[in-house]
Amino acid sequence: MNRQLKVIISGGGTGGHIYPAISIANEIKRRYPNAELLFVGAMGRMEMDKVPQAGYKIEGLWITGLERKLSIKNLSFPLKLVSSLLKAKQIIKNFGPDVVIGTGGFASGPLLKMANSRNIPTLIQEQNSYPGITNRLLGKQANVICTAYENLERFFPAEKIKITGNPVREDLLSVQDKREEALSFFKLKETKTTLLVLGGSLGARRINQLIEANLPLFEEREVQVIWQTGSLYYEEYKKHHKVLVQTHAFLNRMDLAYAAADVIISRVGAGSVSELCIVGKPVLFIPSPNVAEDHQAKNALALEAADAALVVKEDELETDFEKTMVLMLESEKVRKQLSENILKLAKPNATAAIVDEVEKLIK
Repeated sequence: MNRQLKVIISGGGTGGHIYPAISIANEIKRRYPNAELLFVGAMGRMEMDKVPQAGYKIEGLWITGLERKLSIKNLSFPLKLVSSLLKAKQIIKNFGPDVVIGTGGFASGPLLKMANSRNIPTLIQEQNSYPGITNRLLGKQANVICTAYENLERFFPAEKIKITGNPVREDLLSVQDKREEALSFFKLKETKTTLLVLGGSLGARRINQLIEANLPLFEEREVQVIWQTGSLYYEEYKKHHKVLVQTHAFLNRMDLAYAAADVIISRVGAGSVSELCIVGKPVLFIPSPNVAEDHQAKNALALEAADAALVVKEDELETDFEKTMVLMLESEKVRKQLSENILKLAKPNATAAIVDEVEKLIK
């Protein structure tokens, strides 16, 4: 296009919403170097730090989600929603976007709602096999819905769905070439097996408890552990940081963490699954039981059925974790098979496919 392209992107709350948004922004910038991009997030959430670190401007809305249980915090929700709708309307009016993109998170609701009300083209990037209520509502008016999973017609109008896969960070596309750099960065020894533990950017209490309980198992086998405790739990578990075990609230160089890992333990969020398919390392998935429609378990079981990962549910950890972990640590054959099969599920061109859909909207 001859004039300057303007795009607003909203996604936040967790890395699973933020990094796809940044990946989409980077691809738009690659194609349209003069494009002006603005992010909109929720005040106090991690996107307000991560997006500027990636080199983009961001504005914050005063918005939070509704607590699932009765909570005094819910009393302020109507006020926050009205405030956010008004500010979103003002942002859109001032910026004048050609298209608005939502990747999930609290702020994307008010922003896309106001964009739709002004007939500005909108695109939703839905990462999960079970969409949240905000995206289900927004999907009725959105122009395009890019998904990573099939059979979402029960949630969205079939004619709007495009199966693209989930965007992943560009630096993950070449982790196979970063092994030496990764070992140096994390001060690891090539001769020892490295375990990477991921519970999400905020952390997973049950996984942290599991790792703490099994530190003697890893120490006995001289396994090096890169343990992402999550920001909520770092203070509680940082005491375990020592020679073979390093604790991190957050991993800023995920590409190097993946490159260093021989074996990975992870939750089964959609973003994590997409990244791990690209990375192609052997994974033990521990689904969170505290998600809508138990979609993490469904994601994990689909991978297990393809012999692309091993899965242990939380209520099976006491009986099955140790023998499953030992199998992964000691059997090179098992690790090789898991790596080969999970790589077959990768969709490395997801970001480009999504921006293709954005281009169709702006043209």
